Parts: sequence; C-alpha cells; structure tokens
Amino acid sequence: MLDLVVIGGGAAGFYGAIHTGRQNPGSSILILEQNKEVLSKVRISGGGRCNVTHRPLEARELASHYPRGGRELLGPFHTHASLETMAFFESLGVALKTEADGRVFPVSDSSESVIGALRGEARRLGIGIQTGSRVTEIAGAPEPENSWIIHTADHTYRARCLLVCPGSSSHIWRILRNLGHRIVPPVPSLFTFRTDDPRLSDLQGISAEARLEVLAPGPGEELVAGVSFRKAQRSGQLLTEGPVLITHWGLSGPAVLRLSAWGARYFAACGYRFKVRVNWMPEYHQGALRPFLASVRESDPKKTVWRSRATTLPARLWTRLAEGAGIGPEARWAEISSAGLERFSEQLSGSVFQVNGKSTFKEEFVTAGGVSLKDIHFKTFESKKCPGLFLAGEVLDIDAVTGGFNFQNAWTGAFLAAGAIASRLRAQESAR
Repeated sequence: MLDLVVIGGGAAGFYGAIHTGRQNPGSSILILEQNKEVLSKVRISGGGRCNVTHRPLEARELASHYPRGGRELLGPFHTHASLETMAFFESLGVALKTEADGRVFPVSDSSESVIGALRGEARRLGIGIQTGSRVTEIAGAPEPENSWIIHTADHTYRARCLLVCPGSSSHIWRILRNLGHRIVPPVPSLFTFRTDDPRLSDLQGISAEARLEVLAPGPGEELVAGVSFRKAQRSGQLLTEGPVLITHWGLSGPAVLRLSAWGARYFAACGYRFKVRVNWMPEYHQGALRPFLASVRESDPKKTVWRSRATTLPARLWTRLAEGAGIGPEARWAEISSAGLERFSEQLSGSVFQVNGKSTFKEEFVTAGGVSLKDIHFKTFESKKCPGLFLAGEVLDIDAVTGGFNFQNAWTGAFLAAGAIASRLRAQESAR
C-alpha cells in the first residue's frame, strides 16, 4: 500500500507530493499523470519563461485577484503565499526576479529551471512518477484501514491518502461527481475578444491604456443560465481599466484578460457575443473630453487633426479614430464643426465594438468551474464528502487573472493539503 497517490503531474501535484515527502520523510508517494510529459502547463507558462507567482502582497490584496475563490483563499494565504513560494524555489537553487508589473520569473527566463528543480527534488525524496496513466475509477476501501483504490487502464493502486489535482479534467470531474461532489459547470476564463472592425484593422501590436465597459444586451436583464447583466454589472465584473493590446483578431492585453476572467460566466451565457465600449483616454469622460478638443481646435486651428495629436495615444490609433469620426487626413482643426468634435469625442472616449467570439490566450487555458468550494475544508483542502481525499489547483472552482495568481492557488492549496496529509499519515503510523 502506498502512503499517497497524487492524480496529476502538474504544479499542484508536484508541490503537494514534495511537501508531503519533506514533512513525512520516507513516505511512499506516487504521481500519476495521464499525458506523456509532466508539468506541461509550467513549461508553457509566461511564454515559456514560467510566471511562478506574483510579488508578495498582503493576503487580502492577493485574494482580490481571484474572481472565484478569493474569499476561501484568504485564510490559506496567511499560511502560505507568494513569499513562501519564492523561498521554496530559491531553496532549490532557482534564482527569481520580480518584474515591474509584479510578475515573478526565474532569472534564467526559462521554465526548464522550475521544472528541473521540481523533478530533482521529487527524485531526491524518492517520489515515483508514472506517465501515460489515465485514472478510470476511484473507490474508497474501508478495510482493513481507510484507504483509496485507484484504477488506471492497466494498473490498480491502493493508497492511504489521495491528492487530486489534474487541472481542468472533465473525466476526473465525472469521477468526483460520482463520489458525491458538486461540480460547477466549467466555462473558459482568460480569453481575448474577437472583433472585426475597420477601426482596428492593420493596427496589431499597438497598445494603449483604456477603460472597458460591457454594454447591456438590450431589452431584459436575464440571459441563459440565469446570468443577470445587471447583477454582473453591479458586482464590477463588466468594467475594468488597464493596457489594451490590438491584435489581428481583435482586442487583448491585461485589461481584456482581466475582464474576461471576472465576466467569464456572463460571456459564456451570451455566447461570447456582446458590445464593449472602450475609452481610449480614460483620464477623460466624454463630457470632459469635448471641451478639451475644443481648446485644441482654438490653439492649433491651422494644423491637421491627423498630424497633430493632442494626446499620448499611438499615432495610427489616433488617426484611425479620427477617420471613424468622419475626419479626413487633410482636415484642419479650424474646419471641424461642433458636431465633428462631438463625434471625435465619442470615438476617443466611447468607441463601441461588437465582439463575436473569443480566442484562447496564447497556449494557456484556464477555466472557471470545477469542484464546488462548499465541498472543501480550506484549512486542509480536504474533501468534506470523502475524508482522506484532498484537492488542489484548477480542479476546484478557483481561478484568477494573469500575473502568477493561478499558479499561486496551486502552490498554496497543495502546501496546505500536504501538511494535512503528512499529519494524517503520522497519526495512522502511530495507531498501527
């Protein structure tokens, strides 16, 4: 009989296995991974650099970056958060650096540094790794002592404790549902907006600070699945501000990704078809912008609008928005009527774009949904339905915005689960 079987050879799986082995030396631990390679998401994170975590923050501020799970993670973050995670990796010889936006990466700028450290520590602790092992069934075994039986296509394992952290896995969610857990239907999070608008064509690569607001869908507040626009709007899920990146398919960048995370369920409910208003000059609201443009017209009447930007907006975006307001390349400020200023003000501070779909953000895929948080003890990450079964990472209904926060959820949950597992194993050993 094994002491611990870990389902999932990703960030949470390795972290939980390693900390169990550290806290209970000599434990027999096996990681089961259904794919041919372990730590695949770690490998692609941050464009292959691995965004390990975010700079240390006070627990409440850290928790505020989680659209789902922030309240539940508040207590765990007081025990194990970014500072402890960074200390762990640095103890394994992974030198880390913190970038201006708070993201933490290995100094090597290579995820292989993190992967090598995790695999090396697992090897030092004698942790077994079995790839190509898809779990097909999990069953409790009360005799001769409480334990778990884990079936794969060609093996059966028995373990005193079980840590489940396969990421987003529909077939594991089905198994967990059969064990009595409630599963919140998963929907995509962290995606970019597809929009085919002539004002954005050929502007890929341009970035600007902006404010984004999702517009009401029209008559009625309710969409499918009982998702209310007004409720989402009141909770702040449909309004954000930050850098927006124009791509060849539409809109991306930190602000769009943050909006996609907070509004994940609303966007899924409306089929990823909605209108978003973009204020490209967030320091102004539309009422204040029009007098500003009028003052520019008065001070620079002979200059052409296209060639005399009065803001820090990228030149090509400025001219495209002017064109959207009906202002041609040779038009001078003095020639712009009050109605023309009004149209230009609307373009700069309230461009409306029709979104007709989403695109996955790079190769990283995050879901909102999973095991209901009501089924978890958050001091230990143990299941309330199945004692001795622990869960961590994206298998739970927890997700975050970009910046290292999703990994931090995995590290924190796995660490607390490991502590509880080690204590349970010691208690069982003493009882024998």
